[in-house]
Amino acid sequence: MVPTWTEPLAIAASRVVGGPLGKHALVGRSRFWTPLRVVLLLAAAVLALGFLGKANCLQQYSTPDGPQLDWRNDRQYISMCYSDTVPLYGIEGVAAGKVPYRDPWIEGAGTADEKVRYMEYPVLTGFFQYANARIADAWLWLAQRLPLPSALPVVVYFEVTAIWLAMAWLVVVWGVRSLRRTRPWDAALVALSPLVIVHAFTNFDTLAVACAVGGLLAFARRRPVLAGVLFGIGGAFKLFPLFLLLPVLLIALRRREHGRGLRTIAAGVVSFVLINLPVALAWTTGWWEFFRLNQTRPADPDSLYFVVSYFTGWAGFDGPLADGRAPAVLNLVTEGLFVACCLGVAVLTWKAPQTPRIASLAFLVVASFLVVNKVWSPQYSLWLVPLAVLALPRWRLLFAWMVVDALVWVPRMFYYVGASDKGLPPDWFLGAVVARDAMVVLLMVLVVRSVLRPAEDLVRAGSPVDHDADWPEAAPAAVRGGAPA
Repeated sequence: MVPTWTEPLAIAASRVVGGPLGKHALVGRSRFWTPLRVVLLLAAAVLALGFLGKANCLQQYSTPDGPQLDWRNDRQYISMCYSDTVPLYGIEGVAAGKVPYRDPWIEGAGTADEKVRYMEYPVLTGFFQYANARIADAWLWLAQRLPLPSALPVVVYFEVTAIWLAMAWLVVVWGVRSLRRTRPWDAALVALSPLVIVHAFTNFDTLAVACAVGGLLAFARRRPVLAGVLFGIGGAFKLFPLFLLLPVLLIALRRREHGRGLRTIAAGVVSFVLINLPVALAWTTGWWEFFRLNQTRPADPDSLYFVVSYFTGWAGFDGPLADGRAPAVLNLVTEGLFVACCLGVAVLTWKAPQTPRIASLAFLVVASFLVVNKVWSPQYSLWLVPLAVLALPRWRLLFAWMVVDALVWVPRMFYYVGASDKGLPPDWFLGAVVARDAMVVLLMVLVVRSVLRPAEDLVRAGSPVDHDADWPEAAPAAVRGGAPA
């Protein structure tokens, strides 16, 4: 089917260029402008807009000590160009050549709150930052000897990082296009997502998303071990790709095809352990910092727990906490809720009239984690973009969610400015958080409905074969010429 015949958003957008495709139009005749190349071009254009959105934070000004990055007067918030990559370059020591997890850095040096800290990201993300810093050093060394463009080290570092992050998102778009052979235009929604403009370069999450989508694609192409390896590598960037092993397990049990599922799970666990084990053994304290930080941090402002606390005056599950004390009860509640959600997904898998698609279960698991977790950093929403498109390809609804989620960035930035400095009070930001969470919960409900009512699943309706592309097996009997299964 053609999107301008079936998708309300595509129909409305097509009116700008003359309306929906005609019934007698000739399509597919161009040898160069294939669907893949078109969506990759769209993705590159959106990524360029995302880079330009961060560019205002790369300006510099002159001082007696030389040029400095211009983040004066809260420029990074007022211009809404903030990116974690910029402060982390200096704070965590990669600029000075400190090896992640081995070499500590001092937080609050010279104050009563001085603490010894280590790289706070998973292993591959930490070394990704270190490698980019060394590439930036090499570029600046060459720029002193060759006629090459140059800038402040942190600017060069950001640009090197942005190149890799952009390439990772192009892999995501390519993966979604490859997973949806009968609906190639769904990848355009991933390419055009407003969340990419806002968050592709906010942190390092596109790397993990690329591994997650790559794992789904490898599994669809009957390479379960490679799929597991990619999930494990993704988990060493950010943990969420490991969550996708649960849908693999559930559907393997439902189909009684345990071999494929177990090979994927084993490969994922082994690859994750092999990546982490050398660092954990050599520099245990530094390696543990990521896990320690996630245990000790309280509910962030982007969590529902903080929202309830702010609007009701509730002191939280743990009450007032001393500095550095872990919110033990909150941790237990969030972990318990996530386990309960996973059990719910397991029951849904078993009770569904047809075996659910992996994409549907993957979206439910990851979305559940974000909704019940005590932290929802803004760039985490990128995790959901390809999964939501694969699970529920309803353009108008998904684009509405992406717009709402992207717009949360505006009150977030002005919340950091502070109402006393002509920013916004917390109410605006926290209200936007509630709206975003409500949209995600709505998507979850609709995905559950599509699992319970397979006839309403647009992907299954489009092709009797393609709906199982994310679980490798033979074509259904009806396609082979026999009786329907």
